[in-house]
Amino acid sequence: MKKTKLFSYVDNGTIIHKLSGLSKLICFLLLTFASMFTYDIRVLLVLLLISLVISYIAKFPFKRYKLVLVYFMIFMVFNFLLNFLLAPNYGVEIFGTKHVIYVFSDHFTLTWEQMYYQLAKFVKYICIMPLGLMFFYTIDPSEFASSLNGIKVPYKACTVFALALRYFPDIQRDYNNINLAQQARGIDSSKKASLTKRVKNVAKILLPLVFSTLDRVELISNAMELRGYGKEKKRTWYSYRRLVKRDYLAIGLCLFIFASVLFMRFVVVKNLFWNPFI
Repeated sequence: MKKTKLFSYVDNGTIIHKLSGLSKLICFLLLTFASMFTYDIRVLLVLLLISLVISYIAKFPFKRYKLVLVYFMIFMVFNFLLNFLLAPNYGVEIFGTKHVIYVFSDHFTLTWEQMYYQLAKFVKYICIMPLGLMFFYTIDPSEFASSLNGIKVPYKACTVFALALRYFPDIQRDYNNINLAQQARGIDSSKKASLTKRVKNVAKILLPLVFSTLDRVELISNAMELRGYGKEKKRTWYSYRRLVKRDYLAIGLCLFIFASVLFMRFVVVKNLFWNPFI
């Protein structure tokens, strides 16, 4: 069965895909920093809605990334539980009030303040997750590298970044091929095997994967050296997209969202946390 590549560029022809790689990077950073600058759950919910709307416009295939999202949710559940176990009264310290839900012991007391703090932290991560996935999904590595070089980023660094983006799907493809070859030799790493056996068998895949990676690195470096890569201070780009009106509109909109979050943070609320308990 053919495996679908994760973290690979897919051009759906949407307005998000037609944006320049530079404008996508700026918008991604602005929305990410906006999520990081506040714990106001009202603002975070609006940012979450914006990220979901962008995902819908870009026709982001959430089913394709189902496994990634499941692992992310498992991580978030563990993070939620550990926050309460390690610092059950941190929310009380932040907000200065204490509304008890249930008393487990003298140390472990479930409060609305703690639940609100952990919920806000949960929503903050949820805001950033779709943006990060969609950045890989909608960005053309070559075009993005040329855009970075257009703002005076050294072209060698741009090439390295483009190769890194292109290499994610290659790693997954090599892993799937090696996995199938190992299964043909009787090494089962599918769901039919027990968990401990699967872990041991997956570990046997890593060594061939490392060697195939080193072979590809050597092949690419030799090809670039034969073509005289790096001898000149400048280079031309096969794929380059100039900033046009829609790029400036997208950057302006994200800049407005970022400025609005800063206004709520420093002028309206005047605190990192919005306190609904006073």
